[in-house]
Amino acid sequence: MALLRPLVRLMLKRGVAYGQFAELAKQAFVDVARRDFVVPGRKVTVSRVAVLTGLTRKEAKRLLDEQAPADSGNPRRRINRAARVLSAWVQDEAYHDGRGAPASLPFDRDDEGATFSQLVAAHGGDVTPRAVLDELIRVGAVRRLKDGRLRPVERVYVPHADEGEKLVILGTDVGDLIATIDHNLDAKVGETFFQRKVAYDNLPPAYLDELRALVRSDAQALLERFDADMAAHDRDASPATRGRRAPTQAEEEETGRRRAMVGIYYFEDEADEDEE
Repeated sequence: MALLRPLVRLMLKRGVAYGQFAELAKQAFVDVARRDFVVPGRKVTVSRVAVLTGLTRKEAKRLLDEQAPADSGNPRRRINRAARVLSAWVQDEAYHDGRGAPASLPFDRDDEGATFSQLVAAHGGDVTPRAVLDELIRVGAVRRLKDGRLRPVERVYVPHADEGEKLVILGTDVGDLIATIDHNLDAKVGETFFQRKVAYDNLPPAYLDELRALVRSDAQALLERFDADMAAHDRDASPATRGRRAPTQAEEEETGRRRAMVGIYYFEDEADEDEE
């Protein structure tokens, strides 16, 4: 119940009734059964999905038939590309001005000098500069100056416009947090992922403005430190790999390819009298 209550509150605030939520839950059950509970060497069958999820074979088949191909329209991929480019703009000295701040860049040009297109080519993977620029402008992270140059106005990729987009992006954060909890419940001693928090339940309301400001400044600085260190080791983002041949899929499979995420969140509400 502790896990479901905030989720139900989120659904009800956005007009999602139980019937819609139940259908989404069924789709999620089927997707997880299909992806994560495969028997090695055996094909996923309708019967196995039905047994695992408790759905009827008819419903399991309907949901399996409706599911899009794996990673079709994966929001995490698009988010990662835009976020990576913005992070590199902040971290990579090749795209800084004389003061050491992220430089205002032209989209492209013939003479020497850093450009936005070069930034995307170095850090954006296989997406086009125009697609990344459109995305960063859309979420309010970059704006175009009068002379046509591009200036980052945010240091991190956070959408400011469409609520649906926010829900997709923030939903990936919730998924990672729940996956961390799932891992830690089963992990052996010494193999758990870091998961800590500090909480107090009798704070004066007047103090919270000060606390929010402290979290914003200190947490942002810590995340930027992690970002710089992770970027230096990421095979797509690291300046040390620029100009080298991209590893083949076989090479990546041999050496391994892992995703890591560090997140910090802040929450406040009225103290629960029942917990005292």
